[in-house]
Amino acid sequence: MSNMNHTIGWIGAGRMGYPMAERLAKAGCDIRVWNRTRAKAEPLSENGAKIVDGVGELGDVEILFTMVSTGKDLKQVLFGEGGAATGAGGAKPKIVVDCSSVGSDESEEVRGQLDGLGVGYIASPVSGNGKAVKAGVLSTVTSGPKDAFETVQPYLETIAPRGVAYVGEGELARFCKIAHNVMLGVVIQNLSEITVLAEKAGVPRHAFLNFINDSVMGSPFTRYKSNALANLDWTTTFTPPLLLKDMDLGLAEARALGVPMPVAAATRQAVQHHAGRVAKIDPANLERDFGMLIETVADGAGITLEPENVPIPTGLEPKD
Repeated sequence: MSNMNHTIGWIGAGRMGYPMAERLAKAGCDIRVWNRTRAKAEPLSENGAKIVDGVGELGDVEILFTMVSTGKDLKQVLFGEGGAATGAGGAKPKIVVDCSSVGSDESEEVRGQLDGLGVGYIASPVSGNGKAVKAGVLSTVTSGPKDAFETVQPYLETIAPRGVAYVGEGELARFCKIAHNVMLGVVIQNLSEITVLAEKAGVPRHAFLNFINDSVMGSPFTRYKSNALANLDWTTTFTPPLLLKDMDLGLAEARALGVPMPVAAATRQAVQHHAGRVAKIDPANLERDFGMLIETVADGAGITLEPENVPIPTGLEPKD
């Protein structure tokens, strides 16, 4: 395994990118950071990061990490005017590691362009949110050239200490992330259903969720969602439209590969029903957290949920 002595570039200091870059800075990495809004990245300098004014200033790093919103953004920061992969004097990073959630087709296009430039490319989408990063429980799935992966592995393990899974070449990591998000939809829908079932029978939501979390069926996901479900806190981590997009991608792959997925298909319809219902009430609800599905389940059961005001530990309390 390589030592952590490479020059690092980082693009994107948003809700996820900031705490991920912060973990590398706190680990003592030689890291330069660019963000579209510089002020959002500037506090990273307190941990030793250097904040730069343009992505072109990252062209000479050895490893460049990207955490951006869309595939279009990824192509822009790498190949657009003054992009990091086409920097001044022909400078370009040796390896690009993209941690964003972009489509496999866009990622494949980026890989082809980077291959043409002699730049290694690792796809490394993550599982978790900003709180998971800070708590040290983020995980990631990776694919790309094995030698490039071995170089970046210690940095990924710093960012995602819960687990770094290497699954092979090409865009297999993107495929795994889509499968992951299909399961995310199925689990949140079923968790909502059984929680409403228990409440209608007379069990307080927080009590039922604590039981689930302490049982063999509990997981980091059920634990960190329990506070939201008990107290109806829909602070956004992931939205219903994004969930629908990923479920559609997963079901399309299932059709192409001839894999029956009746539970996922039924869940997709439930999420669509939720999206239609909450948009009719207030379109802004579509930008609220997907945990709000539980309110649609409760509506179908003929009950109205109220916040229980019982804080439940999420397991995502910040750790140094």
